[in-house]
Amino acid sequence: MERWAERVHTVRVIGTGVMGRGIAQLAAAAGITVELADARPEAIDQAIDYIGGMYDKLASKGRMTAEDATAAKGRLRPLADPLAPAAGVDLVIEAVREDLETKRELFTALEKVVGADTVLATNTSSLSVTSIGATLADPSRLAGLHFFNPVPLMRLVEVIAGARTTPWIPDALIDLVRRLGHQPVRAPDTPGFLVNHAGRGLPTEALQILAEGIAEPVDIDRIARDVLGLKMGPFELMDLTGLDVSHPVLETVWSGFYDEPRLRPSHITRTRMEAGLLGRKTGAGFYSYTGGAKQEPPEPEAPAAEPRPIWVDVNAQPDVRDSLYGLLEASGVEVERDTWPSDQAIVLVAAYGTAVVAHAGAYALPLERTFGIDPLGGFASRLTLAVHPGADPGAGRAALAALARTGRPVTVVRDAPGTVAQRLLASIVNVSCGIAEQHLARPEDIDTAVRLGLGYPRGPLEWGDHAGATTVLTILSGLADATGDPRYRPSQWLAERAELGLPLTATGTTPAALYR
Repeated sequence: MERWAERVHTVRVIGTGVMGRGIAQLAAAAGITVELADARPEAIDQAIDYIGGMYDKLASKGRMTAEDATAAKGRLRPLADPLAPAAGVDLVIEAVREDLETKRELFTALEKVVGADTVLATNTSSLSVTSIGATLADPSRLAGLHFFNPVPLMRLVEVIAGARTTPWIPDALIDLVRRLGHQPVRAPDTPGFLVNHAGRGLPTEALQILAEGIAEPVDIDRIARDVLGLKMGPFELMDLTGLDVSHPVLETVWSGFYDEPRLRPSHITRTRMEAGLLGRKTGAGFYSYTGGAKQEPPEPEAPAAEPRPIWVDVNAQPDVRDSLYGLLEASGVEVERDTWPSDQAIVLVAAYGTAVVAHAGAYALPLERTFGIDPLGGFASRLTLAVHPGADPGAGRAALAALARTGRPVTVVRDAPGTVAQRLLASIVNVSCGIAEQHLARPEDIDTAVRLGLGYPRGPLEWGDHAGATTVLTILSGLADATGDPRYRPSQWLAERAELGLPLTATGTTPAALYR
């Protein structure tokens, strides 16, 4: 039997802004007739011209044939009235402004003109699908179909079922998204859906690190890029998006989950937003911008210092200790492999989830010349040196000079339980483990959504498995014990899988499995 997605012949797109244009471009290229409607008639012609130009550009680059481009243009149909009779329309996609009452009024009116089998979809990025459909006589035909901007390039689409959506519609929309050449994921009808919920782990923790005075935005961004492999650091990303957009999302997701501590936003972004320090669009944010170009300060040069031998804490994992020793020795740095450091040696502690001060006290290490070095990432791209208030500055300069000899850039941060990269990664993983724990989304959908929607090098659960669930749990437990802050409480999903040796990506045995 032919599936609904394969039978879709006509789609009406209401709203011809950036999102509506992108959706229409995809649908017409996939062989679907697209009716384009907008409250402003002139916007429809502009959209058709724009989409036609995009097809011509794709054809000139060999990404579609000239014949296909011409055929796709022919499937774009201007519609004078968004509420024209739509009995023959298979799907209506709303892409109007992000306002609850506007969307409700539109769907209430559409319900009177569409056919009995027409599916209604909202492209909302933040409003509840259930809430949008609450005023409909038949909310069962409404679902969320959240495309990302720019639609043709961002392959991810969140498919959201409202509380009253009939079960077959999300499955049918998933098939349709695949027909359009994009990747669907099932997302819950909860604040932030899936991508914006999972994406709170990075900026909230980055802001917390900044608020604690551990590192500056440029330092946090450099660590995020070089150690974690992110394309953009959290502060670069907030500047690009604009705090007028990103801060309200932080607050909406947090309050929508009734002040969940893991999602807690920061006073920093609210204050900066109110001051107009929005980022790139205003020329000033966490960075300054000249002609739209970010002005990033240069890396500081390592100070001159009398060479001193380096001793790495023997409580570090053997492979970590040996890797660091090898790196230092290859750079001509003297190292000590004895069981205890000499009186002149600089002590480096490579630990997870533990402050240098606490670690040195626990093992009776010479505190004034003991520093932290983050083992996360295997010392491959950037080294992070943690300094506590009781350290001898001369010893610190010697430690910094020794690390700089490796040729890796070195970022110096204030000592805290868990270094910058550890805290960012642990927060990313823990927030997504919380999503899996609450059965808001399947592990595979969480990873796909974050990888495609946010551009992370790995999905958060895959990333946790790569780092090691036990390692992530150690970081979070250390932070929770040291700070007492519930934002660091480990998800039960994480704790159970670390204990059982199961992957974070695995659902494992559920009660329902016993009845199959």
